Amino acid sequence: MNKAAFRILLLCCCCLGPGVYAGQAQIQGVKLYAVEGGERVVFSLNKKVRYKLFVLSDPERVVIDFLDARLKASTRKLNYRDSTLARIRSAPRRRHDLRVVLDLKAKHVPKSQWLPDPGGRGYQLHIDLKPAAAAPARPRVVKAPLTPEAPAQPHPKNRPLSKPRPAKPALRDVIVAVDAGHGGSDPGAQGPRGTKEKDITLAMARKLAGLINKEPGMRAVMIRDGDYRVRLRTRIERARKHKADLLVSIHADAFRDPRAHGSSVYVLSRKGASSEAARWLAASENASDLIGVDMDGTDDEVLREVIFDLYQDATVQDSIYAGGKVLKHLRAVSRLHRPGVEHAPFAVLKAPDVPSILVETAFISNPEEEARLRSGAGQQRMARAIFQGIRDYFHDNPPRGTKLAAMNQERRHVIARGDTLSKIAGRYGVSVATLRAANGLRSDRLFVGNVLRIPLLDGG
Repeated sequence: MNKAAFRILLLCCCCLGPGVYAGQAQIQGVKLYAVEGGERVVFSLNKKVRYKLFVLSDPERVVIDFLDARLKASTRKLNYRDSTLARIRSAPRRRHDLRVVLDLKAKHVPKSQWLPDPGGRGYQLHIDLKPAAAAPARPRVVKAPLTPEAPAQPHPKNRPLSKPRPAKPALRDVIVAVDAGHGGSDPGAQGPRGTKEKDITLAMARKLAGLINKEPGMRAVMIRDGDYRVRLRTRIERARKHKADLLVSIHADAFRDPRAHGSSVYVLSRKGASSEAARWLAASENASDLIGVDMDGTDDEVLREVIFDLYQDATVQDSIYAGGKVLKHLRAVSRLHRPGVEHAPFAVLKAPDVPSILVETAFISNPEEEARLRSGAGQQRMARAIFQGIRDYFHDNPPRGTKLAAMNQERRHVIARGDTLSKIAGRYGVSVATLRAANGLRSDRLFVGNVLRIPLLDGG
């Protein structure tokens, strides 16, 4: 079998149903069912589609990529109270495809199959989730009971010491690597008034780091904290060394036309991701370290590429999600150069295991925007908008083992009879508008048993 055929077979190994189809499929319903030994997620579609299913850890999740499909059904009313799932989320992918992520409360093994819809209206994709096999329990030694007349009293010196309970692992802060672009002999772009990009980016990076460090459960690491040059590869290495959960690189755009204006957010392009994958795979021990797969035991080059590609694709998708959150808040303080997150092969975005975004805060070549970049108040507004996007991203996706993850678990409210939005908002010290936004509510109507996410902070 040649490599091209093997790649097609591998990518389609979990895809059932015909490979030729016309028109975009619709997921018309999503339901959860308890089944023997686990739980079942059922997607109802009007037709079969190709899909890819894989598992990611830290945090545990199952990812399903539906090819040429869109989600028509709502998942907001699903009840996760007694579920294996923490939630179901989705996002468009590569324009016509759809990624659905099942966030799990514990590690489970998925198994999928197509079945005809009982009502004859299409097909159902069943995803069965079974708990991962637990380690076998140690055999317990049962001693014969002592007679009540002569209870044995062990000598104090021979009395066994009680084993201390294992301490719970300490929760850590979320780490954000803040990268001020350029520096030292590399001044970056220059504005009409002589403003240097390296000075603006450092000032905003320091302000952003200050806001992050004031946020409970979050900590900033400065990649550059002075006027000196840092190699692009070194920036990535420093973010990885500090085990950063997100890398944010701050820049100021420039163009030959001084009328160019607006803020932009970039994530790694597919081309940039592919070149970086090749670099990592050239040293298979590094790739094995990164994704926890024994690459040395994988002889086929195509298989190794696909495994790494799936891993890196998840990082890029997280980057896109974080970039979208930041862009949403930038819109409130600045005009946008482009309405959505953009893709580019910037070297600083190429850490395969660290979600990374590059923020072009404004056009330093535009006299009006240069003035705002030079202003301390303007820098603070921009830094706060970026911070709010970062905060939203981590509140939605807190990494496992962090203080934010623990706080988010505690800040959930199960709706009881008699609850109202205003009553719940007053109890937790947030506004009704914040509750609506955090839970995607279009009205004040509540359903008993549903769970509301309570934001840790109210508003901006």
